[in-house]
Amino acid sequence: MPIDPSQRIAKWNAKFKTDRVKAILDDQLTNMAGNVQAVFPLITAMELQVKQTLDALGVSIAQYAYYLDFGRELWRLTRKDISGETAAMEADVLLQKWVARGLTQAVLEAIRTQVFNIVAPAP
Repeated sequence: MPIDPSQRIAKWNAKFKTDRVKAILDDQLTNMAGNVQAVFPLITAMELQVKQTLDALGVSIAQYAYYLDFGRELWRLTRKDISGETAAMEADVLLQKWVARGLTQAVLEAIRTQVFNIVAPAP
């Protein structure tokens, strides 16, 4: 039996009372700020390496955002402690996704290997 829309609205309203949300966020603020201070320098360093790779390959600045998105996806992959052949296969899936979106495979491969030290998967 489907849930009545008014029940869904009531559940949403109960869950998102702003004073409750603020109290939760206030409790987590110190930990969240520590995470940001630890992670943002790593992201910035990775993005700089991706940009340097793009510069060396002569990629148009207009396309940097897309290649940086690919780099961020690989960065998330490496943050999950995925390595070896599993990382190679996961990176290849991401690479093929971005090739399908119109990016150059050779540039994506350079980012994968030069910035993240992930090799191509075994055939």
